[in-house]
Amino acid sequence: MTLLLLAIGLAAGALSGLFGIGGGVVIVPALIYLAKMPPQQAAGTSLAALVLPISATVGAITYYRAGHLQVRDALFITAGMAVGAYFGSMLGTHLDASMLKKGFALLLVFVAWKLWFG
Repeated sequence: MTLLLLAIGLAAGALSGLFGIGGGVVIVPALIYLAKMPPQQAAGTSLAALVLPISATVGAITYYRAGHLQVRDALFITAGMAVGAYFGSMLGTHLDASMLKKGFALLLVFVAWKLWFG
């Protein structure tokens, strides 16, 4: 299990560095389908992993050095994420696992559609 979790983290870190995606796009589905976690546990585990900013900081430094990082904007997004994560987690812990998975799938389809056709 440890190697699986390390592999999930490696994939999430690489994709995060490449595309700037968050843990929800890679970590949550991987924990649900590979580590067999319930959606709520996967979401909580993903949030906890993101609290440890080591990988994000290393990737952000690379973008900063290349002139591709707006620090002020990132700080505002972080503040919004903190509030949003609180309320989202309050809702997510009370939803049925099946409903949560379907809602997440719809979000991913919508984002993919907008990126492909938008």
